[in-house]
Amino acid sequence: MREAWRWFGPSDPVSITDIRQTGATDIVSALHAISTGEVWPTEEIQAHKALIEKDNNSQSSLVWSVVESIPVHEDIKLGREDNQPYVDAWIESMENLAKCGIKTICYNFMPVIDWTRTDLKFQLPNGAYALRFDQYKFAAFDLFILQRENAEADYSHEELRQAKAIFLAMSAEDKALLTNNIIAGLPGKMTDAYTIENFRTALETYKGVNKETLRKNLFSFLSQVLPKAEQLGVKLAIHPDDPPRDMLGLPRIICTSEDLDLLFAALPSPANGITLCAGTYGSRPDNNLPVMAKEYGSRIHFAHLRGVSRDENEQRSFYEAEHLSSDVDMVGVISALLKEEKNRGEKHNDNEIFIRPDHGHQILDDINKQGNPGYSCIGRLKGLSEIRGVIKALSSMS
Repeated sequence: MREAWRWFGPSDPVSITDIRQTGATDIVSALHAISTGEVWPTEEIQAHKALIEKDNNSQSSLVWSVVESIPVHEDIKLGREDNQPYVDAWIESMENLAKCGIKTICYNFMPVIDWTRTDLKFQLPNGAYALRFDQYKFAAFDLFILQRENAEADYSHEELRQAKAIFLAMSAEDKALLTNNIIAGLPGKMTDAYTIENFRTALETYKGVNKETLRKNLFSFLSQVLPKAEQLGVKLAIHPDDPPRDMLGLPRIICTSEDLDLLFAALPSPANGITLCAGTYGSRPDNNLPVMAKEYGSRIHFAHLRGVSRDENEQRSFYEAEHLSSDVDMVGVISALLKEEKNRGEKHNDNEIFIRPDHGHQILDDINKQGNPGYSCIGRLKGLSEIRGVIKALSSMS
């Protein structure tokens, strides 16, 4: 497997020099400064690539191999009649990336909001900090801060009770922090930061858009993109919705094995693949990650290896656990990925799967540093080391 590391560009507190010391060989990155819907120019791709690879002659080589991500414009997700310029721009960005030798692209199709957490600094018993999603806190935001119309219908009596109790106990600072965590933008998000007012407006645009409509719009988008991807040798790897379920009245369509079966039945192109995000899929108890890694092996172009621990009494709440100590059977997942690489054998000259450690804990010296939530250096390095050890052990047994 190809060990990769996510880098957010020159402003990332974890520098390229730091990344070299982790032993990773590949970089996962994107042009975050370019607005959604605009073309990624070849010149800017090459400039970003040069920042990553400029010292390869004198130091350990790093290669920009995976894009995470080219944002998909909301007009495409909504299926608006005038969305063609945005589809064309996405395809042109893909073409420009391929010209520069970057041919694995992670993307998602989540409406309005991207990956979402309620707590960005949830303290664990050992003193480390993790990301957390709390279903009751999220309900408190939806019901009493956002005050979404008819939101009560989406929650059980117990959720309504718990959410109200949480809201009443919150200070003004607590409410502002929760709001900021959910709508102001997390690292790597492909959606804009919002105010409460324009967030409500964005949600309104999806009134009447159900799962079937959103899925039809995804398939329409991919029907235009995939033929070109095949010509270019590009692999598209859709990321699951995070958390993988409907939220805020919005449909989510990449959450389970059933969703993936529908995707591949409709669009069997070999360029049509997935990002196996173990933590995201694993936040649903009905997703069996080793089974999914085996079943969709040939479709896995990229993998995020992290785990989550779900709350015993509320399985939709979870925190991001250690990479090898969670509700995800990480050893089973890695074993399935290694078997898939072996099965590919001579069929592909690029049979290795790109992997990266995802959302490490904030530990040791990083606790007192300002960094991107979930993307601390030492915590991810710990996760990568654990994953590397599992790969080494399993490989020696085969």
